[in-house]
Amino acid sequence: MFARRIVVVGTGYVGLTTGACLASLGHRVVCSDLDAAKVARLSEADVRIREPGLPELVREGLAAGRLEFVVGSASAVREAEVVFLCVPTPMGADGSADLAAVEAVTREVRDLLPHGCVLVTKSTVPVGTAARLRELVDRPDIAVVSNPEFLREGSAVHDFLNPDRIVVGSDTQDAAERVAALYARLGAPTVLTDAASAEMVKYAANCFLATKLSYVNAIAELCERLGADIADVTEGMGFDRRIGQSFLQPGPGWGGSCLPKDTAALLQAAESVDFDFPLLRATITSNERQRERMVDKVVEVCGGSLAGSRVGLLGLTFKAGTDDLRDSPALRVARLLAARGAELVAFDPGLRGDERDLPEQVVLVDDAYQAAKGAAALVLLTEWPEFRTLDWSRLAELLDGPVVVDTRNHLDPDVLRRAGLTWRGVGRPTG
Repeated sequence: MFARRIVVVGTGYVGLTTGACLASLGHRVVCSDLDAAKVARLSEADVRIREPGLPELVREGLAAGRLEFVVGSASAVREAEVVFLCVPTPMGADGSADLAAVEAVTREVRDLLPHGCVLVTKSTVPVGTAARLRELVDRPDIAVVSNPEFLREGSAVHDFLNPDRIVVGSDTQDAAERVAALYARLGAPTVLTDAASAEMVKYAANCFLATKLSYVNAIAELCERLGADIADVTEGMGFDRRIGQSFLQPGPGWGGSCLPKDTAALLQAAESVDFDFPLLRATITSNERQRERMVDKVVEVCGGSLAGSRVGLLGLTFKAGTDDLRDSPALRVARLLAARGAELVAFDPGLRGDERDLPEQVVLVDDAYQAAKGAAALVLLTEWPEFRTLDWSRLAELLDGPVVVDTRNHLDPDVLRRAGLTWRGVGRPTG
């Protein structure tokens, strides 16, 4: 494999993981960012993103001289063979992806790119973005390639280095092959296609997963009404190879940095070409309803009203193993509980307490026992493994109401029952 000179624009979650992992594959990588303080920290291997293996890769890349961090992209791209755009594409007011940052960087570097350089979109972008960027660059010697990421927070380094597939799309075959060759050492199946199809792959995959989760949450509610057990139902479903066992876990709704904005963006894209997509619309509506359902469970165990009731929360991040609060279903449920009058005290092992997205209605404490003290109910919202090993007898003594609402079906009902607690899950008989 030939080592390439690569520039990664943006050192957020996707950009930093992409840069560090490509450096670990032997490439010479320069990561650029506008935040000088962040660049200084990363240059000292000070990684503030909670991601297993990432600090080590950054440290190793810096020590080997294969990884570098710089302020601004203008000087960095002058000797690049491949430039990855890993800048934010947040959801706009109409649900579509906001490409302002992608387009701004493209305008900034287009005249500085070396002859024959390849410009790659790694961020999730709508179908047609590659064509739009080709117009912006307006240089026949510069190819634009779509190479979507499929990284799960909490296992991003593993996912990058052990991918299910590599998707590369371009209307220039040679450019697509050059980008695919960057991953040659990984030996993963590679899909070479046109740019529009590659852009669609990411949306189609994420929206399918969101639909699967909404479906399972709906089946869980039906199990509650008919007296079935969702744990047994999904076990029986998961052995069917056409379905698989992943994404069959009910919960308080799906969220995070990808699924909400990607479902909204694909729905908006469908509407822009006059295509009705009722299945995707129902997926989104069902997810909103799921959060209300979790609140209704808490209201029920608290006697029909939350006004003035103290409620303890276990977990606020959108999934265990991360410190990410972006569109966290746990936070959405917390806000709905606060709107019903609950006083909220929460513990999350992934949070420091200075996160900007923490709602003011939530008091963050140092451990689960403080969250439980005097609470009318304890609500598990994020599936941190350490919650399974809490001293539940001690928690039972601290709680005013001996009820745990487990929105992830994460805890062992028998353990809680022996501690004198009532367990309420999702789609399962009451413990």
